[in-house]
Amino acid sequence: MACFKGKYHDELIANATYIGTPGKGILAADESTGTIGKRLSSINVENVEGNRRALRELLFCTPGALQYLSGVILFEETLYQKTASGKPFVDVMKEGGVLPGIKVDKGTVLLPGTDGETTTQGLDGLGERCAKYYAAGARFAKWRAVLKIGPNEPSELAIHENAYGLARYAMICQANGLVPIVEPEILVDGSHDIEKCAYVTERVLAACYKALNDHHVLLEGTLLKPNMVTPGSDAKKVSPEVVAEYTVRTLQRTVPAAVPAIVFLSGGQSEEEATLNLNAMNKLKGKKPWRLSFSFGRALQQSTLKAWSGKDENVEKARAAFLVRCKANSEATLGTYKGDAKLGEGAAESLHVKDYKY
Repeated sequence: MACFKGKYHDELIANATYIGTPGKGILAADESTGTIGKRLSSINVENVEGNRRALRELLFCTPGALQYLSGVILFEETLYQKTASGKPFVDVMKEGGVLPGIKVDKGTVLLPGTDGETTTQGLDGLGERCAKYYAAGARFAKWRAVLKIGPNEPSELAIHENAYGLARYAMICQANGLVPIVEPEILVDGSHDIEKCAYVTERVLAACYKALNDHHVLLEGTLLKPNMVTPGSDAKKVSPEVVAEYTVRTLQRTVPAAVPAIVFLSGGQSEEEATLNLNAMNKLKGKKPWRLSFSFGRALQQSTLKAWSGKDENVEKARAAFLVRCKANSEATLGTYKGDAKLGEGAAESLHVKDYKY
């Protein structure tokens, strides 16, 4: 069997292709309760359900923003939440032409026999959860695997375990109607150069696509969410053009043309840096059989959070900041961003968090 052909075959392909629509990308709003708590505490806002809901409503209901998005990844709590006026968030998205997605992993755990490397948990009961999320309106899913670059890392064990975990997750999602986002994030932590990042990213992506093939995953009904190829967080930065060259070359060597779109994570880059790097990739000449887009969390929300600060009187100001970033990233997917977005507070600051937990 070359690839799985279940009852959702055509729907999976249509939804994955739609998410890759030129000019659109994904808002990652699937922070766990603990992670969103850290974001809220940075603006002195209490981490309670009402405040989490208010932040998500601010984002989802920003006038004009959804035209730049094709998908929004949600945490389970948010999938069932409603606006202050009682409208389910899922309906807000559907009416705006945006597919709801859902984070389905249960976080990372240490991988015994390694030097602090991890594997991702959450396969138990995943089929039942996927069926429940599909019934609630979700049409795609996300599972984050995490690898690190070190003297002897990533190990073959960590690469293999995470690749096969991603493949099993992808197959279970497709059997239940959800397009799987395959996310093997290689953390930016370290002093390595861009050559080392490119080498490791090639190894990891090659292993992932071998595992996806072994599991008969329908590649046309998947998306890839990789890190951009950059120097480590403690190394000297390079230009967006260099990031673009190394990243696209790495993808050309590892990602099959059957994959409709690649939606990058921002990985702690500043809002503006992530946008400029994505724009440079789309301006780059050469073979790019997949759409190159975004699936940004911090890099779409940082200046919005700072503008809002949890105050009702700042909602319009915060929405204006969010709209600026959505539009800038939309242009970056087309290679037409001129770097002329009005930078809100926090838009140029690094969002790197060592050993980032989501």
